[in-house]
Amino acid sequence: MSFEKFLFYLFAALLVGAAVMVITRRNPVHAVLFLVLAFFNAAGLWMLAESEFLAIALVLVYVGAVMVLFLFVVMMLDINLAELRAGFVRNAPVALAVAVIMLGELVVVLGPARFGLDKYAAPAHRPADYSNTAELGMALFTRHIYAFEIAAVILLVGIVAAISLTLRRRPETKYVDPGRQVRVKSKDRLKIIKMDAEEKA
Repeated sequence: MSFEKFLFYLFAALLVGAAVMVITRRNPVHAVLFLVLAFFNAAGLWMLAESEFLAIALVLVYVGAVMVLFLFVVMMLDINLAELRAGFVRNAPVALAVAVIMLGELVVVLGPARFGLDKYAAPAHRPADYSNTAELGMALFTRHIYAFEIAAVILLVGIVAAISLTLRRRPETKYVDPGRQVRVKSKDRLKIIKMDAEEKA
């Protein structure tokens, strides 16, 4: 067994183990930390596949930003663990049925016969100056440009929906309209009134 194959099996085993721990841990903080470990092992698999850009993007975006956000949200939420466990037990049969159906669909769609993996061949070695980042960019903006644009529109809709759901009108809150604030004139801020004295000197 070569060293690369050993690393592949090591990263794959750690990834599967971390994913199992994510869905079995009762403490949500521990689940998030195991998810970080799963992302790191997935990045290692990307490195073995000579996709350095995807590996670095996975670490920077998901581990560096998204998972930190998840961790802070989970730590700040007041999660009732007893109610969470009761809901897990109550919905376990439906969840198992859905998981079996999804697994069957994945085997049918992503089976070896669909991608020619039954006749596996090692990928060709690339020259030293080969840039998979450039190849990825060319693939995204040429062959897969429509899928890339559709994904961008879906993400934009998700951002707008999240903002609209969290936006709440609070009448009791006092705030200054920035538009009116920048349109104000000096004569509107200070008004001098001339009036006669009440008592004559």
